[in-house]
Amino acid sequence: MLHRSASREGAHVLIDTYGRVATDLRVSLTDRCNLRCTYCMPEEGLQWLAKPDLLTDDEIVRLIGIAVTSLGIEEVRFTGGEPLLRPGLAGIVERVAALEPRPQMSLTTNGIGLRRTAPALKAAGLDRVNVSLDTLRPDVFKTLTRRDRHKDVLEGLEAAREAGLTPVKVNSVLMPELNDDEAPDLLAWAVEHDYELRFIEQMPLDAQHGWKREGMVTAGDILASLRTRFELTAEGSEERGSAPAERWLVDGGPHRVGVIASVTRPFCSACDRTRLTADGQVRTCLFAREETDLRAALRSDAPDEEIARIWRLAMWGKKAGAGLDDPAFVQPDRPMSAIGG
Repeated sequence: MLHRSASREGAHVLIDTYGRVATDLRVSLTDRCNLRCTYCMPEEGLQWLAKPDLLTDDEIVRLIGIAVTSLGIEEVRFTGGEPLLRPGLAGIVERVAALEPRPQMSLTTNGIGLRRTAPALKAAGLDRVNVSLDTLRPDVFKTLTRRDRHKDVLEGLEAAREAGLTPVKVNSVLMPELNDDEAPDLLAWAVEHDYELRFIEQMPLDAQHGWKREGMVTAGDILASLRTRFELTAEGSEERGSAPAERWLVDGGPHRVGVIASVTRPFCSACDRTRLTADGQVRTCLFAREETDLRAALRSDAPDEEIARIWRLAMWGKKAGAGLDDPAFVQPDRPMSAIGG
């Protein structure tokens, strides 16, 4: 339960020294995943967080409540690892939906469990989903993820659409010599099924630290490939706002395709995100090398005002950018699965 509430008019905000205000909270519910994507973790998996280190359902809801009622958060995205592996997920969604003001809620998932859970998540209050799918070819999917679950993802996408978790967005990462020729096919398929496709440049967040800028499939490569089959019309910066994806109308619309060019066209100056890891750490950026501990404050019975103060202080120290264009860039110690996408 919240110790206090604040009206939106009188709420503090999560602002940094560059004037950016965080209104979008990404919450990692678990570091575990049932895939082993080559750009995320090794085949044998990782050393998972111990259960006592993970935030409880009550702790997650309390922190989200503080963020929404006292820090100006308007959107909450549940991530992982794979958030559908969190046993109490529907209950967390339902409790967050009851907050006042109610935040918009979405979920980033690999889609494997959506066929079973989509109706319950919609009933609990979830607004929409982002599903990761990098290929239309089952054999390539198995190579990329080291699991034979392609059919499950497709069925999960259909279940999400039928449940009304829309717009259903599909996130795709293209890898050299694996699926780098699939951009036009993926877009044609997304248009046919009324999904919104977004390509994401591969980022240096793999546990093996094997990422290399040389040879990566860039936003420019993706757009050039798409334009061999489609007419793309840029939406423009006003439509984009603080969203990470640059978007284009496909053949005049209404369908759109997005490209998140985190490496070659960073959008740090418009970032409006704050992140909470599954073990209760605030991260100001996916690529941050520092974290701020909220779990310790929670478990020492700190009041909401103190937790909010710690959170504001963490965000005040947010850096200007991720530093990917710096030759001295050092990859974060924690992989994507541990800090949320």
